[in-house]
Amino acid sequence: MRSFSIHSLLLVLLILPFASTHAQISIIGELSHDRQVHPGEQYEGTVTVLNESEESQEVKIYQTDYTFFADGTNNYAEPGTLPRSNASWIQFSPSHLVLPPRETSDVHFRVSAPQDTSRSIHGSYWSMLMVEGIQRGSPESSFPANPLKKEMGIRQAIRYGIQIASHLANTGNKEVRFLEAHLQTGDDGKHVLQLDIENTGSLGMRPEVYVELFDDTGTKKGRYSGLRYRLYPGTSVRQMIDFDNVLRGNYRALVVIDDGGNDVFAAEYSLEF
Repeated sequence: MRSFSIHSLLLVLLILPFASTHAQISIIGELSHDRQVHPGEQYEGTVTVLNESEESQEVKIYQTDYTFFADGTNNYAEPGTLPRSNASWIQFSPSHLVLPPRETSDVHFRVSAPQDTSRSIHGSYWSMLMVEGIQRGSPESSFPANPLKKEMGIRQAIRYGIQIASHLANTGNKEVRFLEAHLQTGDDGKHVLQLDIENTGSLGMRPEVYVELFDDTGTKKGRYSGLRYRLYPGTSVRQMIDFDNVLRGNYRALVVIDDGGNDVFAAEYSLEF
């Protein structure tokens, strides 16, 4: 199985009515951890947190499940509640940090894949570690509020979501379903194919997505690429594929989803520009 490169997630929460602040913490190094693992195997990893400010900062670390859909919906469920969550496989420490100015500290985690002889566990499993700064003076904080700063206003809390995915070796399958395809034309005359894709298999994917366009004589007019989004089992994404310099007329569009090797899927659409 090929390795997976998982995207990071940065969330900005606006919460009232605490003091306004800027981002004070960041993550050094990988914002994702992806591993092929055998049943019963353990592996470890580290998340390094940096205090970018000139004063001490508090940080909390906790787990969530995570799934997403083509309509833009994201679900950060309680850890261990989604069918393909590996949250219960993960132990991490610490869950709370106090970082001196300009210093770093590590959060260590260990993933223990279940010893499953029945093969009921197969494919990809994932969850998230959330790393979130604690606002000074908030109910969660052990630090008093800074009396020199305003007590009312918008508080900007930054949290990083680090995805931890485990792919059971030599198990699972890759399948996709084409949900919807719509050709849109903007006020500027630009044509965009909105394409929704769902992972209906049991293995995670990060496929190349592209469209090969043919006119009504069968002549290929171009290849147009989408973005390489991650697709976990049961999740879906929306591709917006731009068509440049396409003349008016009827075309045949061959949409290809290529995750390498034999994992290639295609659908054909008729488009009128």
